[in-house]
Amino acid sequence: MASPIHSKLPFIPIAKPQLGDEEKESVLNVLDSGMLAQGARVAEFEARFADLCGVKHAVAVASGTAALWLALLAHEIGPGDEVITTPFSFIASANCILYVGAKPVFVDIEPDTYLLDASKIRERITARTRAILPVHLYGQPCDMSAIMEIARDHDLVLIEDACQAHGATFGGQTVGSFGTGCFSLYATKNMTTGEGGIITTDSDATAERLRLLRNHGQSQHYEHVVLGYHFRTTDIQAAIGLVQLKKLGALTERRIANAQYLSEHLQGVQLPTTAPGRLHVFHQYTIGVHGDRLALQEQLREQGIGTAVHYPRPIHQQPLYQSLGYKSVLPQAEAASRKVLSLPVHPALSRSDLERIVDSVNTLT
Repeated sequence: MASPIHSKLPFIPIAKPQLGDEEKESVLNVLDSGMLAQGARVAEFEARFADLCGVKHAVAVASGTAALWLALLAHEIGPGDEVITTPFSFIASANCILYVGAKPVFVDIEPDTYLLDASKIRERITARTRAILPVHLYGQPCDMSAIMEIARDHDLVLIEDACQAHGATFGGQTVGSFGTGCFSLYATKNMTTGEGGIITTDSDATAERLRLLRNHGQSQHYEHVVLGYHFRTTDIQAAIGLVQLKKLGALTERRIANAQYLSEHLQGVQLPTTAPGRLHVFHQYTIGVHGDRLALQEQLREQGIGTAVHYPRPIHQQPLYQSLGYKSVLPQAEAASRKVLSLPVHPALSRSDLERIVDSVNTLT
């Protein structure tokens, strides 16, 4: 049984959105203006987000899933095409490939970072391969140098799933600027608009295509030139996003500092690995548990500490993908799914919170 040393203290959640008076005031200003739908605030938010990523264009959409879906459509990926991606991510990373009628091709992950293993990509490329879709998992960029080289050598589209990696960098270059970048702005992400997503690109043609696709294919009012969708965002969401963008640098510094404290003091678990030359923004702080993960998770809950498993089953082993005939054995992804456990790392943590987390984990492992 877990020790009751912390049982009466406030619960420490796994995530806590950082929203305050500035966001409230910004939203109220939009409500007072009467312009609630996609308007000037969305355009301003897009421009600011493009600046963050160092690209020419950012296109705001309804969700991170919509961002991935539209990015694939904008590059005309569809039936008969294959897209190489990771089996160790939230299922939307792969499902969006199915949405456009293409086939996800899974490549195993690195055992220490849990990221797509670039050294295994070439062996999975076929005549049908059209794109690589790496996932910057937990806030750490993939090996973009190796992935970019492969994409160039084989003339492949590169679509970055940066939904967990706002502001992360590889070799000093911000994610979302290597290819077509896709970000989530869901409530628990490093920055949020409540719900939403955004796509980044340096391509004028891709940006134009994305803007058509998100808005029913309209080139002008009631002039529909392609089959499009209703994936717009609102000025209300953009108003929140503009404030969150201003805070992102400070919030990221807090996440990194919290992660550093945890790594310096935790014992008896596999600590997160940050590869050289990368800025890891710690959307999640994910350890590897050597013993009974479920028991540890329950004991930490009793101690008032929230945790989560990201992710308990690789995508290729999900019932949906089993029904589609996926029988691959991907040992690193499967091993990771059995041991990973995310601990709180969000910016609202106090030093006493961090000490409680360390004390509890070290006592229980």
